[in-house]
Amino acid sequence: MKKVLAFSLITMFAFSCAKETKNELSNTAVTTTEDAATHERHCAAHDVLMAQMAADPSLAQKHEEIEKFIENYAQSAHDRSFPVVIPVVVNVLYKTAEQNISLAQIQSQIDVLNADFAATNADYNNTPALFQGVRSGDIQVSFVLQNVVRKSTNKNSWLTNDAMKKSSQGGINPTSPTTTLNIWVCNLSGGILGYAQFPGGPSATDGVVLDDNATGNTGTAAAPFNLGRTATHEVGHWLNLRHIWGDATCGSDLVSDTPTHNTSNGGCPAYPHYSTCSGTPVEMTMNYMDYTNDVCMYMFSAGQKTRMQATFAPGGPRASFNP
Repeated sequence: MKKVLAFSLITMFAFSCAKETKNELSNTAVTTTEDAATHERHCAAHDVLMAQMAADPSLAQKHEEIEKFIENYAQSAHDRSFPVVIPVVVNVLYKTAEQNISLAQIQSQIDVLNADFAATNADYNNTPALFQGVRSGDIQVSFVLQNVVRKSTNKNSWLTNDAMKKSSQGGINPTSPTTTLNIWVCNLSGGILGYAQFPGGPSATDGVVLDDNATGNTGTAAAPFNLGRTATHEVGHWLNLRHIWGDATCGSDLVSDTPTHNTSNGGCPAYPHYSTCSGTPVEMTMNYMDYTNDVCMYMFSAGQKTRMQATFAPGGPRASFNP
């Protein structure tokens, strides 16, 4: 098991997602035929974080301060002011009737988030015996659908440049982002399933973006990403979780109870799947912060729970959600 590292060390690594096939921050349209055929999970959260840091150098210092806060929280007798209930506004951008996903599909996504964060998902008990002692249990964070905002658009697809979050660029401005989780559902380009803004970024772009075919577990949700786990993964980022492989070969996700992974895992790896990193640990491929198919990810770790809960503590980057 790896030790928690300071965020300043992590910024030395390349944060681009390991399986990206293009620069997700470019303004160039890219065909998604190959991506769709390979059925690989693609997340642009760290690309977006790196772009934000390049645009605003002070953001790196802010993230380092957040990491120090979370490390201190994990090592202290912290305030357990839980449970936290998070109101959610879902912003749907559509060009076709199919992309204008139903309320039932949206609610199914909220239901999946609630089950996964409460550890009441049916597949939670599939966790191998090796990892049952470090499972998160109930994270005590729940989600309530507050409103759905819909907007017709002429855009065929959206890039990861946050245009969908700005009415001036054809998107939808967020609703009360310091007290409401905004989720944008749209047709993302380049095979991207979703991305999230980490804590500490600008409130005007705060929230989670999901592809319309990777939202919820009904309607247009398409296998192998049809169980709503893309949102679970992205909300994990929104609550300051890193990819489990640390976005580097044998990198660190800043969590002490997750094994060191070589890189991301796709599909449904056979268990046990060994890392070739130091100690050759069995990889926690079923963790929500890996890249496996929805049916093969079903747990957070206790250390990840602590990181997420720390964001809501007094002085934490999501404290406004837990007054």
